[in-house]
Amino acid sequence: MLARKVLPLFLTVAAAGCPMAASTPSEGKGGACPAGMALIAIEGAPSYCIDRWEAQVVEVRGKQEVPHAPTTPVTNLTVKAVSRPGVVPQGYISKTEAEAACRAAKKRLCTGKEWEQACRGKHPTTFPYGDERKSGYCNDSGRAPLASLYPDLGDGVYASDKAMNDARINQAPNTVAPTGSFAKCKNAFGVFDMVGNLHEWVADMNGSRGTFRGGYYQDTHLNGDGCAYKTVAHDVSYHDYSTGFRCCL
Repeated sequence: MLARKVLPLFLTVAAAGCPMAASTPSEGKGGACPAGMALIAIEGAPSYCIDRWEAQVVEVRGKQEVPHAPTTPVTNLTVKAVSRPGVVPQGYISKTEAEAACRAAKKRLCTGKEWEQACRGKHPTTFPYGDERKSGYCNDSGRAPLASLYPDLGDGVYASDKAMNDARINQAPNTVAPTGSFAKCKNAFGVFDMVGNLHEWVADMNGSRGTFRGGYYQDTHLNGDGCAYKTVAHDVSYHDYSTGFRCCL
């Protein structure tokens, strides 16, 4: 079973109608990445751009973009991915919905290889910051308040769609943190929170099941350590408080 996450929510929500900024020449060679993205250029491998921060979303309503509370699902909504620092990233999102949000931003989900390459950094390490786990560097010691919210369910809480998508989970303290809050959870490419905070959906499939990487605030080692963390336990339509994403280009 996948690890669960919790965020302290409603901290910051993306401003409505905020367009993607122009390219920043210093971020790329032979074609810059858009603002909010980092260039991943490794010798012998194709270059690409990746979001510096876990994605937030805005709702697209006709020609308008309006804020969406990151502690609530996006079911039946049209949403667009936004990458910026200091905002609570979107949890409660499925792979299918994350793909659509990236497309709306003219991006795509990263492949597993791209994601891991970016996570490990320019000189590959187990964690974005090095080979040894360091306490407090990433958001990996939080606690989802499932037991206190649903004391009568016991382990059955993990089979309850209602419980696992309860907005109060990621509104609790010691859960999800605003993007970039953990300044040391950054690699040499300048990409934040690739270990901990939220699980991140990637494009890879395992039969009918999707894949997410990196762990979340309550677990970054049960399914692999640090950048090697990978879960393939859920269908592409699955979402809970721990599932988030970022985009590539």
